[in-house]
This record gives sequence, structure tokens and C-alpha cells, in this order.
Amino acid sequence: MARATKSSLVTLGDFFHFAVARFRAARLAYGHGTTNAVDEAAFMVLEALRLPIHRIDPWLDLVPTAPEKARLMTLIEARIGLRMPAPYLLEAAYMHGVRFHIDRRALIPRSFIGDLLAGGALPTAKPRRILDLCCGSGCLAILAALAFPRAKIDAVDLSAGALSLARRNVATHRLGDRITLHRGDLFKPLQGQRYDLIISNPPYVDAGGMAKLPPEFRHEPRMALAAGDDGLELLHRILADAPNHLTKSGGLVCEIGRGRPPLEAAYPRLPFIWLDTELSEGEVFWLSRSDLA
Repeated sequence: MARATKSSLVTLGDFFHFAVARFRAARLAYGHGTTNAVDEAAFMVLEALRLPIHRIDPWLDLVPTAPEKARLMTLIEARIGLRMPAPYLLEAAYMHGVRFHIDRRALIPRSFIGDLLAGGALPTAKPRRILDLCCGSGCLAILAALAFPRAKIDAVDLSAGALSLARRNVATHRLGDRITLHRGDLFKPLQGQRYDLIISNPPYVDAGGMAKLPPEFRHEPRMALAAGDDGLELLHRILADAPNHLTKSGGLVCEIGRGRPPLEAAYPRLPFIWLDTELSEGEVFWLSRSDLA
């Protein structure tokens, strides 16, 4: 039956519909750029052939070559058999149309801070100096550079592998003159530098969340996800040190996932401003330096 089904796959549309059916039957987990089987299948077949990923309809009648068909089938089966996130299989991820190279050295790009940067929804004037803490693949630093063309950006991560990946992405987008990468533990490599804007998507998954992670998420670096029993392990340090690295009118934007209740309980006097997006509510906060101080 499987052989007969595969032999009937002629057009890109055939592979797309086959992938949707297989993904649904396998009950895969999503959340690495897509939220359902249809979008996942569309991304995979389009990116595999390096076609524009925005719409699949114009390409449904395209007939892939024999090597392209073999690649598509291998990717579809690997997505199911390995439960590997699609961006890792394709070594590509997109945020607001911007393409990033990605592999298992870093978290797959998907921060709501990217939505705020792309939408011009941050409560700050045009910052000249920006810091990206826990930069991973460099995606947020790059989006910040695109959103604020006159800004200089420092980006920090503890992982040498993630920084190597970020270096590749910065070079691809020709932003090496504006983005400087640093290896170190949060603020430690910055030597007293101050910024108009600090953005951070740090590890924030609590112990309960880590225990329940679907297989797809277990392919990502644990150090980019796990943040202690309550998910606030790094947040405590970020909030304590951020005032020393913000300009007088500067502010901190930080993603915390489902950590809002324990965060507000731990800091009842901090006036968190929650920056909601189309797909998130109460997952990203803003605090000014004066609030933190």
C-alpha cells in the first residue's frame, strides 16, 4: 500500500497532500514556525525545493525531478520517524520573511519579540545601542538591526555552537559591521556597557514543562530551554543586573512563556507591562530602567 501510494506521487501537490495526511496520522507536535499539519507540509515541500514559502497554490502542479521526489519523500519520512522539527531537517527557519540558517546548535527561531520588532510595537524611541541576551542563532539581533537601521547591536550567548551559527547568519545578512557577538554568561562579557534597549528570549521552561516536552522539542539544546523548577532561574539574574546596563531612558523586553504568574508573585512591586501580540498574551514584558532601579 505504501509503495503504491508513493508511486502515485507526481506533482508537488501530490507530495503536499500526502505529507498532510501522513503528519495528521502520526499526530506530530508543532510549534517551530507552524502550528498544524497543513502549514508544516507546505513549508517542507516548498523549502525543500527552495521555492517561495508564502503560498503553495502556485506550485501545486509543478512536477519535481526524480532526485527532488526522493528528497521530498526522505524529508517526509524523517519528520515522522525521527520526530525531528522541520527547520532542523531543512536547516532553515523564517521569521517575518527573513531566512535564517538553523541546526541543532541553537533553539529554532520563534520568539514573540520578533513580532514586536517587525511590527514596530516596542515602547521605545529609536534605540542607538541594543543588546540581545541569549541570542542563540542571532535571529532577534538581526531582526533588531533591520527594524532599527542606525542601531549598533551586541549579542551574547554562552554556547560556542550557537554563536558560530549566529556568526553565519550575521554574515549572510551582511550585518557584521553593526552586530558584535560575544561569548559569555549573560552580562559578564560586556564590561559595563549600557544600552537603550535590551531584548532577551532566555531559557524559561520550568521543570514540569521540561518533563512534558514533546519529542520534537527534545531535539533542541536543553540549555536553551530549561530554567530550573519555576522557569525563573535566569530571569532573577537578568532583572538584578539589567539596571547596570541600561541607559537612563532604556528598557528591557523579555519573553517568559507561561512564567507570568510565578514572575509576578516573585516581584510584586515591579510594574510589568505585558506586550501582547496576535498569537500571544502575557508572555513578553517591558520594564524601564527606572522601574527596575
